[in-house]
Amino acid sequence: MSNGGAKTKTMGSSWFTTQSRGKNVQTAYNDAVDVANDEYGHQEGYSGQINSSAGFRDVTKEFKASKKTLNQFMADQQDKLSKHQGAQAICLEEPKANENKTKSHVEHVVTPGTKKWELKYVVKCLDGEISSHDTKGSAVAAARAYTEKYLSSTVIQMEKRIEKSNAIVAKVTYKRSSTEKDGKWIFFGWASY
Repeated sequence: MSNGGAKTKTMGSSWFTTQSRGKNVQTAYNDAVDVANDEYGHQEGYSGQINSSAGFRDVTKEFKASKKTLNQFMADQQDKLSKHQGAQAICLEEPKANENKTKSHVEHVVTPGTKKWELKYVVKCLDGEISSHDTKGSAVAAARAYTEKYLSSTVIQMEKRIEKSNAIVAKVTYKRSSTEKDGKWIFFGWASY
């Protein structure tokens, strides 16, 4: 992801250009917005970057039909667009999809022996599991200690878990194609600052 081009400010808006990769234009746009949020913050919708644009419109067909260079086309758009029209997107490199017949790999996990289920009281917060306990009383004590220390609410949830054994029975991983690749788009337009 690169943020380039001259940045001109006019009447509460700023011209931006940025490039992003993704499996499709929506994924590339979302990633560009995430990067801009990390770099510039959302500044209540007024960063002057893609994250303060009002969505996007794919103008790849219009660009190709114009027979102009990328810079000429973008310069023309700079005069025509407003900050209310959102970002414009042009595909620079087409994505190549995974053409494998099977796009995932399954690895079975076999654990020997008899499985025995046990009831656990699990203490959780917004970030995930904190601890698990054999009794509700010890779970409540752990939850109270965590809540009072970190000033964060917790919940206690009953769960059945496999005793002394791995509960994972299979792992499914994505099998990437050797020819698969993300596309590349350039986004540009006026954004509020």
